[in-house]
Amino acid sequence: MRDFAAELEERKQAGLYRTRRQISGPQQPALVSDGVPLLSFCSNDYLGLANHPEIIRAATDAMPSTGFGGAASHLICGHHDAHHQLELRLADFTRRSSALFFSTGYMANMGVISALAGRGDTIFSDRLNHASIVDGCILSRARLRRYRHSDMNALADMLAATDGHKLVVTDGVFSMDGDIAPLRKLAALCRAHDALLVVDDAHGLGVLGPQGRGSLMELGLSEEDVPILIGTLGKAVGTSGAFVAGPQLLMDYLVQKARTYIYTTAMPPAIALATCASLDLIEREDSRRSHLQMLVSEFRQEASALGYELMPSRTPIQPIMVGDNWAALALSRALEERGLMVTAIRPPTVPEGQARLRVTFSAAHSSQDLATLLSALADCRSLLSKPSAEVV
Repeated sequence: MRDFAAELEERKQAGLYRTRRQISGPQQPALVSDGVPLLSFCSNDYLGLANHPEIIRAATDAMPSTGFGGAASHLICGHHDAHHQLELRLADFTRRSSALFFSTGYMANMGVISALAGRGDTIFSDRLNHASIVDGCILSRARLRRYRHSDMNALADMLAATDGHKLVVTDGVFSMDGDIAPLRKLAALCRAHDALLVVDDAHGLGVLGPQGRGSLMELGLSEEDVPILIGTLGKAVGTSGAFVAGPQLLMDYLVQKARTYIYTTAMPPAIALATCASLDLIEREDSRRSHLQMLVSEFRQEASALGYELMPSRTPIQPIMVGDNWAALALSRALEERGLMVTAIRPPTVPEGQARLRVTFSAAHSSQDLATLLSALADCRSLLSKPSAEVV
């Protein structure tokens, strides 16, 4: 029998062991974690909508008429009017023909990728794509070719050397680096090589583009340029679930073929209506994005001045590169001792030797919150000057 205890001990010795926190109360910058009040800089609630009263009201107002549970899959009797309303709203929000509502972003990527490619086909995936994309590629049983991160020359060579059905998949905003994929070049390459392009814009929707419509709309890329758009609703949108949007023909195909859509219970209808309310807020409240961008710009300027190594990101995801696993953990612990929650990200989530603190900002953070973070980072800067053995 496999020695599970030994494997866990190995993870502990390598600084890779993970534990869960128990959060009390709603998601917001001021959290209670394991009974301790902390100021959080590690949530994906980029617009501060997860605890917005209008969204809460929309959910509670819906439940007397919708009930709560989805009760069945969409193809049995679970496809509620509320789900249909949200899909129409998502298609309009993303300026696409049609949309499907999935239970999670992970299930959306798994279902869409494995439905659109299979044995005998080839999938091309950026090396820094999210685990759900990687797993969707593996589930498809297609040949998988991974190209160097955002390296369009490498991808072009791979595409030119490949025959048959080709699918290219990428994150829009990369979740651990915060950078944005070269989407215009990707779209042009896929047109030139007759490849189907899939973009997961989980971390761009709500934050980038006009009225928060995402990284594709920021660049003016249409459904013809990028046929398949995947997005999650538990990040900037502040609710739960995910969606895929694109041509009606492909959405019909996914209803027939996407196993993670077909064989799962539909999400609670009240969540769908709460998400509609959130999309209304996202469209009309540009001030949230403006405040968020101000926080990001000031953080980059001040943290760089303190001597921290930042990655090239203009999104709310602002990684501080550390390298060593134990040094990243020590910096995270030192910040927590000062009342701040900033997660250390270690392999296999990021490549070996690239452990980091992933600072994420929310429009719900105040300028004083940012000042508190910067002050704590100034206090802790000396930790990264010590050998890793001294910071454990």
